[in-house]
Amino acid sequence: MDRQNLTLMTDLYELTMMQGYFRHKDRNETVIFDAFYRNNPCGGGYAIAAGLEQVIQYIKELCFDREDIDYLASLGIFGEDFLEYLAAFRFSGDIYAIPEGTVMFPREPVVKVIAPIMEAQLVETAILNIINHQSLIATKAARVCYAAKGDGIMEFGLRRAQGPDAGTYGARAAMIGGCIGTSNVLCGQLFGVPVKGTHAHSWIMSFPDEYSAFKTYADMYPDACILLVDTYDTLKSGVPNAIRVFSEMRNAGIPLTFYGIRLDSGDLAYLSKKARKMLDEAGFPDAVISASNDLDEYLIDSLKTQGAAITSWGVGTNLITSKDNPSFGGVYKLAAIKAPDGSFTPKIKLSENTEKVTNPGNKKIFRIYDKDTRKIKADLICLEEESYSEQDDLLLFDPYEPWKKTKLAGGTYTLRPLMEQIFCQGTCCYTSPRVMDIRTYCQEELDTLWEETKRLVNPHQVYVDLSQKLYDTKLALLEEMSRQ
Repeated sequence: MDRQNLTLMTDLYELTMMQGYFRHKDRNETVIFDAFYRNNPCGGGYAIAAGLEQVIQYIKELCFDREDIDYLASLGIFGEDFLEYLAAFRFSGDIYAIPEGTVMFPREPVVKVIAPIMEAQLVETAILNIINHQSLIATKAARVCYAAKGDGIMEFGLRRAQGPDAGTYGARAAMIGGCIGTSNVLCGQLFGVPVKGTHAHSWIMSFPDEYSAFKTYADMYPDACILLVDTYDTLKSGVPNAIRVFSEMRNAGIPLTFYGIRLDSGDLAYLSKKARKMLDEAGFPDAVISASNDLDEYLIDSLKTQGAAITSWGVGTNLITSKDNPSFGGVYKLAAIKAPDGSFTPKIKLSENTEKVTNPGNKKIFRIYDKDTRKIKADLICLEEESYSEQDDLLLFDPYEPWKKTKLAGGTYTLRPLMEQIFCQGTCCYTSPRVMDIRTYCQEELDTLWEETKRLVNPHQVYVDLSQKLYDTKLALLEEMSRQ
């Protein structure tokens, strides 16, 4: 799983278009494609970039081996000359991207590919597949962690994920979004993230009685003793037996460093409060109460509001599948074609749906922060050749309602370029951080959001504005198209 040839993980039309370019266009014509998304997932106020490390691996290993060529030949739609070209194919272009763990917003390029048209076309499907999936799960994880208000979230959805890749790379993304650990051991091995877990109901049921099961588990794992207490009767059997085991451990001089109970069914608010009272009265006020059972950000938020005595949460199905919003919706659109003089001619896609009209040209993104609070004021998409000084006044306007304007006085804001170069002429020039370092960076990124943007329902939307030059370029192209 950690090393795969994903060259044929593409839609057939990418290859048929490539053959068309090969036969009827300049195959070395350089173009720019932007990968971006139109709406924040889960009705939220932001998204989290994830998956770049796997995109890098895909691009590095992109080549057609003999089996690939033989299979494509068997389809009967590709010529020998085109297949010979594919046999020697290597990516030779440039790629820019928003780093993993970065907070991002709709319509701004997540990945920008500058390459010969055939190369840029081929990589579309895989880039979208990888970025869409991991960004979705990282975003969902960030929402779940926000709802938990500092309590630990463990990802354990592997058995409910849509296959091994979704389970493993989804767990990776969940760690980026803020989870403290995953049950997925393969993810732990591949990406160096903490793996966590307790035991199942089957462990309890395999013993003659609940106490024996608890006692045996505690003897084996005294430093990580979380006991599942709802197999038979949570308050009459499970919690009392757990207390009995904890008391015996303490009397035997075994340090109770990390211990507690897990609830997996029933009224979690009621049961947790009752269990907390029982544990406290027995002299175990620091015992953890963890919970699972089809949790998501909304249920966790509700349980916190009800005063549930839960401090650790295991989230599975609803996180690893992003059940309420199973698709990220990223797209990949042509933005510019390189002219003979070396400049880029902007291209635009029209639609009767306003939000599907693309932003043309070779673009970059500046993030604008309030200088005093370090909170995000807005993002500004502009053309590559544009530059700004933090000492100058900056006029921002809504690209859909341009009469709505905000003027930032010079010296009151800071600017940060958002995209970094990942590939230069086909060679990777970027080193991916470790997942746990990306996780730390993501938490810092989330701290730059106002609370109003992080709320789960009806969040404030961060403005993504266009520079005046980009806006004018877009209007000119729209006007030109309307005359055709």
